[in-house]
Amino acid sequence: MPVKKGINAVAQNRKARHEYFIESTYECGIALAGTEVKSIRGGKCNIKDAYAKVKDGELFIYGMHISPYEQGNVFNCDPFRVRKLLMHKHEISRLQKLSEADGMSLIPLCVYIKDGRVKIELAVAKGKKLYDKRHALAQKDAQREIERKMREKY
Repeated sequence: MPVKKGINAVAQNRKARHEYFIESTYECGIALAGTEVKSIRGGKCNIKDAYAKVKDGELFIYGMHISPYEQGNVFNCDPFRVRKLLMHKHEISRLQKLSEADGMSLIPLCVYIKDGRVKIELAVAKGKKLYDKRHALAQKDAQREIERKMREKY
């Protein structure tokens, strides 16, 4: 079966950009069972409450929900099981140092299929305070108003 080329987004964490300041992003693979891959290809994945953590020199993702594959019967896994993320050792050690800094977290932004393989975009992020969120919303509204006025003028 030929492998599709390109990137196909499956799930996004839209709230992450509202809740966090994104410092940097990384692409990593994920270790999955066969039925989980089929379920992800069907779009049955949720990363809304997910986060990543470095444990014993390995990177894991917690809280990621992959719905059981309907035709998977006994081969299905627990939807909320902890899954291993695949990165080089030096990248994992860099992420560990960054995430141990005060207020920093590892948050998945997007799950996508790239050249037939499931990938996760992982961000090193710092949580926003309530006033930061209000300021960001005010800027967004102001920009939208400016664009609306420009369209009316021309």
